[in-house]
Amino acid sequence: MALDPSGAKTLIQVQKRSHLTGAAYLLCGLAFHCLVSGTWPPGLVVSELVLAGLFVLLGISIGVKGFSPVHAGVIGGCLGLVAAVLFIHWSGGPLSPYIHMLGALPFMLALFTPGSSWPTLVSGGASLLSLSLVSALSGMPPRQMALQAFSSLVVLVLAFSGSRVYQRFIHAQSEAHQARLQAVEQLAESERLRGRAERERAEVERLVLMGQLAAGVAHEVNNPLAFVMANLSFLERQTGHQGPPLDREEFKSVLRETQEGLLRIQQIVKDLKDFSRAGGLDDEKRGPLEEALREASRLASVRLGGSGHVELVLDPGLPEVRLSQRHVVQVMVNLLLNATDAVEQAQPPRQPLISVRARREEGGVSLWVEDNGPGIPPEVLPRVFEPFFTTKPPGKGTGLGLALCREYVTRAGGTLHAENRAEGGARFILWLPRASASEAAA
Repeated sequence: MALDPSGAKTLIQVQKRSHLTGAAYLLCGLAFHCLVSGTWPPGLVVSELVLAGLFVLLGISIGVKGFSPVHAGVIGGCLGLVAAVLFIHWSGGPLSPYIHMLGALPFMLALFTPGSSWPTLVSGGASLLSLSLVSALSGMPPRQMALQAFSSLVVLVLAFSGSRVYQRFIHAQSEAHQARLQAVEQLAESERLRGRAERERAEVERLVLMGQLAAGVAHEVNNPLAFVMANLSFLERQTGHQGPPLDREEFKSVLRETQEGLLRIQQIVKDLKDFSRAGGLDDEKRGPLEEALREASRLASVRLGGSGHVELVLDPGLPEVRLSQRHVVQVMVNLLLNATDAVEQAQPPRQPLISVRARREEGGVSLWVEDNGPGIPPEVLPRVFEPFFTTKPPGKGTGLGLALCREYVTRAGGTLHAENRAEGGARFILWLPRASASEAAA
């Protein structure tokens, strides 16, 4: 039966301790016999000291290259048999009080060689033969020898059975250890796949939001760009003396308005670039909440164009929250774009009016996102946060946006739920816990 490396190493350590323990038992038995009997037979003392030394040497040698535990077990069994026979010989032969040691030898070998049953069988057979030989030399009647041999055979069977049970136990331990290792590996792999799936899911939703924002980019960029081009054409005409002279203050005003138009274009590009940058669920960079809300409002305004606007009502000095700034922006953009889509589908058509209210509360910040759309149908309201559930037409949504929003918020220790306003429209209420001093500094 093959063992894994860790099981083989454990088996070697067990056999080392067993052989060293066997040497100690020999020395203790010798001392006890000599003290009780009052005699120190030279042959017994010398032979047992030599055997004890051999047991120690054998225990040290186990595990050395070319010297397997099975070989050590066989040699240990032979040494044990020799030790038992010598004890019996020097202490009275068949009448020796140590005659039962021959019956105990198979159990000793089962202890010394738990990885194999062959040493137990070999030593048991040798012990049975030795007992029969001693009995025959002492003139024991055949019937009594037969009974003695049968009892020794029973002992041998018990020793062999115990050895097999212990081997199965070691094998079961080894299989359980391997199963635990495989379970840990599978768990680590599943966690890695889950993390990758979450990142891919978040990336898909981010790209969907980018696609929705892109629809309003042309309009938002064209307006200030047309204004800049008109101002530049005006200045070109003035420098070409095609009109009345331009005084200094009017010239500064034209330049300031041109600069404001360029800054508006720059801000749109920056917001889109920041929003599109790669990031994962573990992005924990925090920043001012008010700044994140204003960035989300600007991005949603790109989608709205000139058809509506986002009203911000923010308490002064809003604290930092436990949700990262990037995820605050993504959650708010998602809620604002959902509100925009809802208003655009309303009948009769109306101008989108979306508001974001943020106020300090004990332990955190409460955010309300409200729109003047048709509201959420009662049968849809319980399912709005389910993954892949959407009421939008094909190609306009993945059904992941609100599910990801709630996941981000929940991981930060916050809450997100939806309800309908009594005056019409939908309301999303978001509560985020305040960041601790250590989190805010991170």
